[in-house]
Amino acid sequence: MILRYTILYVADVAATLAFYERAFALKRLFLHESGDYGELATGETKLAFSSVTLMTQLGKTPGKPSAQAPVFEIAFETDDVSAAFDRAVAAGAKPVQEVRNEPWGQTTSYVSDPNGYLVEICSPVQLPSAG
Repeated sequence: MILRYTILYVADVAATLAFYERAFALKRLFLHESGDYGELATGETKLAFSSVTLMTQLGKTPGKPSAQAPVFEIAFETDDVSAAFDRAVAAGAKPVQEVRNEPWGQTTSYVSDPNGYLVEICSPVQLPSAG
């Protein structure tokens, strides 16, 4: 089994796709003609968005995301965390945590997307060397 995609529920799928394209330089795979579903390429796993309206029609009751009380986060890995953080903020992301070097050797930062989802921008994790 593989993780194929993660779907976030948003009010405006087209606007969210456009934000992620600007903020994180992701490539749009498609936006359904209804405007209720779209996907972005992120490597092996796709990042997808579905409208709250569609999910409600399907009998679901999506919760409202909150960067201050997140239940999960999206993480984008890059070799230049500072530049990626600046780009995201310039595109409209709200800073949550400025760029900092962590004790485990990773550089991290956090922003909130316009929907309230928490997004980590980080360097690769430095794995301990094997013996």
